Amino acid sequence: MYDHLYEVFDEAGIDVDVVVHENHPTLNRRVAEMLDAGESLDVISTHAKYTPSQSPCLIPLDDLVDNSALNALAPLAVSLCRFKNQLWCLPRLIDVRVLWARADRIDVVPDTWRQLDAGSVVFGFPGRESGLFGTFFELVDGAGGHLFDAEGRACIESDEAIAAIELLCRLTARAPAALPDWHYDDVDDALVDGQLDAAAAWPGAWNLISQSAFADRLEPYLYPAGPIRRVSYSGCHGWAIPRTARNVDGALDLVHRLVGHEAQSLDARGGNVCAHTAAFAAVRPIDETDRRRLAITRQTIEEAMITYPPLARFPEIEEAGWSAIHDALLGDVSPADAVARIQRSAQSILAITRPRETNS
Repeated sequence: MYDHLYEVFDEAGIDVDVVVHENHPTLNRRVAEMLDAGESLDVISTHAKYTPSQSPCLIPLDDLVDNSALNALAPLAVSLCRFKNQLWCLPRLIDVRVLWARADRIDVVPDTWRQLDAGSVVFGFPGRESGLFGTFFELVDGAGGHLFDAEGRACIESDEAIAAIELLCRLTARAPAALPDWHYDDVDDALVDGQLDAAAAWPGAWNLISQSAFADRLEPYLYPAGPIRRVSYSGCHGWAIPRTARNVDGALDLVHRLVGHEAQSLDARGGNVCAHTAAFAAVRPIDETDRRRLAITRQTIEEAMITYPPLARFPEIEEAGWSAIHDALLGDVSPADAVARIQRSAQSILAITRPRETNS
């Protein structure tokens, strides 16, 4: 999801040293290790849900960013990048999921999780890390449950949470055996390789889907709805500047360039929902499938987007959460035991968090 941006550096004659080039969960761990060790990083790719935990290591951007650059970005995206009244990163793109289904394999595409569960569709989803915990979040929220209450306390142990993991286990049982090892990109690859009847994909997968051997048979649909409402686990990727940056001026120039019209247009042409409103508004669909994809994506952002509350220790909760769910997918623990384990872990983690972290 980054390689196409390198041409921005080349055309501008900017010499950028890429220190870590990994999938996002691995990137987050490596960045945390480097920042904890005091290593110098000028710019990092991050996600709004992780900036509360990273904020002690980041430079607040409110007084450094040009107002013209900030005003060109979607207000929703900018708001997701704030924590404790400070801006910790500049938004690059907004992610929401779209369901892709094989028209030659599925007569009636499931519109709800209940329909998906009742049928025989082979459905793919991330079997580990943030993608797995995010799918769990969607199922719980869509069924009317919650992971955290209004005070930011864990309330994960519920009938909705147990039912969510039970459903994930049933879907795993009829999916390829490798699913519990899949990251986001692995799901996309399995979809375009023909291993799946359907899967959810983030906007950045559009290039891969549109150029695949099954492009004429893959159709976009709204993400499945829960019994209470339709939701999509979402968030905002962004660019941040660590306190260890040795070249803050150069870092600011690079970040401004990365959220500028040129770079954001490249992101948008690749399928991403870029944060630059003019760049995204200028996107024109390449065909009818793309037109539907864009319409569904916009509708999902407007009506179904859900995000985690800003918690300074969220990465630890996410790690404990997906690990427990993963064990349930493998049959090592029951769904009820997995939920109880997540609740205990979250309570323990939040018990040593500073007084409630808020975004206001």
